[in-house]
Amino acid sequence: MGERYSDSLGRVGRECVWGRRSRAMDGDMSQHRATASPSGGPVLSDEVREALDKGRPVVALESTIIAHGLPRPRNLEVGLELEELVRAEGAVPATVAVVDGVARAGLDKTQLERIATGDGVRKLGHRDLAPALATGATGATTVSATAFLAARAGLRVFATGGLGGVHRGWAQTQDESADLSLLARTRITVVCAGVKSILDVPATLQRLETLGVGVLGYGTDRFPGFYLADSGEPVDWTVHRPEEVAAVMAAQDALGGPGSALLVANPVAAAEQLDPQLHDRVLAEALAACREQGITGQAVTPFLLGFLVRATAGASLEANLAAVRGNVRLGARIAGAWAARA
Repeated sequence: MGERYSDSLGRVGRECVWGRRSRAMDGDMSQHRATASPSGGPVLSDEVREALDKGRPVVALESTIIAHGLPRPRNLEVGLELEELVRAEGAVPATVAVVDGVARAGLDKTQLERIATGDGVRKLGHRDLAPALATGATGATTVSATAFLAARAGLRVFATGGLGGVHRGWAQTQDESADLSLLARTRITVVCAGVKSILDVPATLQRLETLGVGVLGYGTDRFPGFYLADSGEPVDWTVHRPEEVAAVMAAQDALGGPGSALLVANPVAAAEQLDPQLHDRVLAEALAACREQGITGQAVTPFLLGFLVRATAGASLEANLAAVRGNVRLGARIAGAWAARA
């Protein structure tokens, strides 16, 4: 099980379960103390630990948007802003990342700055976590890694932008995001703006159905398309209040069975979405450019997203951020409704 250690408060953890002790833990513990989660999962910040101990709402946040999704220095500003949006709704943010081989749920400002501005910050899906911990790497977590670590930490609500899904041309490439299979076996509620519109949205919804991942439309009977409020696809179930989401979460637990996730599809406000006609035109151009340049595999998504940002003069990025802000606020409210049921 690994070597046991205790911090300056006498709290005990195990070093090798979630990687090495970071240099921050070996230094001035008065700056930031953290302990392993009750489930044996990632190290929790004091703020997150105290919230869980007291039954207060906590919202998990991913870190790839900070490390890889935005230009510097705006990425750090957005990371701090999202945490403050959670706090403004009465919940505690738990930004998830791996720092010096230690998985963490809840970062202090120094750690957040390192994820935002440090050199060599890896992009970590859930399959990358074990090598990252074993080698002492520092990395930002994607949806799949964040959902996995958050669930291991005992968190129930995770707010993000848009999910990955089934890629266009799946019949030829069989390219599908790891998000889907991970969510099929992880009990967590994910507040998102649907899936990225560069993907095959109907195929993604079909795949979610096959995997048994529940989908709720929040205030809508249409599945959102990340930059767009409406992807053109319907959803089967609609809820209108955080308390309704919490009731579905409780029903999941009461039913038992496979520990799959619950997706709360929260559309970006119509006034803040990317103009649908501009979106469709630019996406068609981006897909054509992708084919012409022979871009395949993991390079497709960043190419298409970058193309959209440039061709829309940054409007797609602003729609992305508007969606994330709305999801973070809603995630905090759902976490509050869930905590109130305890």
